[in-house]
Amino acid sequence: MDLSNSTKLLLLDQLPRGSFFENLDLYQRDAFWYRPRHLEASIVLHSQFEARDDDVILASAMKTGSTWLKALCFCIMQRQFGTVGNKDEDLLAIHPPAFYVQTLEIQVYTANPPPDLSAMESPRLFHTHLPYSALPESIKNSECKIVYITRNPKDTLVSMWHFFNKLRTPEQGPYPIEKAFESFCNGVCHFGPFFDHVLEYWNESLKMPQKILFLKYEELQRNPKEEVKKLASFIGKPFAEEEEVEEVIRKCNLERLKNLEVNKNGVDPWVGMPNSAFFRAGVVGDWKNILTPEMSERLDQLTCMKLQGSGLDLVDDALEHCGALSH
Repeated sequence: MDLSNSTKLLLLDQLPRGSFFENLDLYQRDAFWYRPRHLEASIVLHSQFEARDDDVILASAMKTGSTWLKALCFCIMQRQFGTVGNKDEDLLAIHPPAFYVQTLEIQVYTANPPPDLSAMESPRLFHTHLPYSALPESIKNSECKIVYITRNPKDTLVSMWHFFNKLRTPEQGPYPIEKAFESFCNGVCHFGPFFDHVLEYWNESLKMPQKILFLKYEELQRNPKEEVKKLASFIGKPFAEEEEVEEVIRKCNLERLKNLEVNKNGVDPWVGMPNSAFFRAGVVGDWKNILTPEMSERLDQLTCMKLQGSGLDLVDDALEHCGALSH
C-alpha cells in the first residue's frame, strides 16, 4: 500500500464508524461502508488503476452472485481468447474463480506494493464490490465494459448471514439473524447500503447500456442459455455454436462448481474464508428458511420504497407487495 500508517489512522479517525456482526468494524466514506483495508485499497486503486478500452470489469454488492459471474465470464473469455493453458482445459477445476478474476480492492490493491497491471495481457478481467461512484475515473471514462449482477435483497441478506457466520466459533454459534437484518436494513454492511449500490449501477446502465450490462441472479437461474449468450455478446465474445453455450453453462453449473475438490477444500488467502463458503445453496428463495414473515414484509416494504420510480424490480413477490401497498 502507498498510504502511510499515520495517513491511514487520520483517514479512519475522521470517518463515521459502525460495525457488522458486532466485531467487524466498518467506516463510512461518501455514503458507503467499508472494512478499513478495503477502504485503503480503494483509495490507492482510485489513484493508480488505468483502465484499458478492452477491460471487462465485473461489479456487484456482496453475496449477489459474484463468484458465479466470475466463473461464467472467465470461461467465456478463456474459451475463445484465453492465454492460460489450452482453451479446452478445465481451469475451473484447478483453481477457484477468484484466482482467475481478482477483486481489485480485496485482492489486487491490498498487496504491498500493488502489482504492475500494465504487464497483463489484454483483454483483462477484474471484479469489484465498489459502488459506481467510487470507481476510478479511468473505468468510467474509458470504453471498458462493466457487468453488474444483483439479487433479491432477502436472499442477499441470508447469503451474507451464512457467509459471515463462517468466521464465528462453534462456541459463539450463529450471529442473531435479527441483528444482521437490522444492520442490512439500515445499510450498514460491507459496501452497503445495498439499495444505493444497486441503484447507482442501474441508473448508469440506463444512461449507458453500451457500457454497463445489468444482470439479475434470478434471471441467470431461470434462463441461463439466453442470459449467458447476452453476457458473451456484451463483452465481445459471442458464441458461434449452441454447443459452446451449453459447455460454458455445464462448466459453470453451481452444483458442479460446489462439488469440485478445489472449492470443497482449502482457504481463500485474501479473506481467510474456506473456499467452500463461496459455494453454498445458490438457490432462489432460500430466505424463506431463515427470515420470519414479519422480516419478509418489512424488507419488501423497504425494497418498494427504495426502488420506487426507478423502473427496477428485484423480486416478483416484492413487486406484488408494492402493488398491494399502492391500493
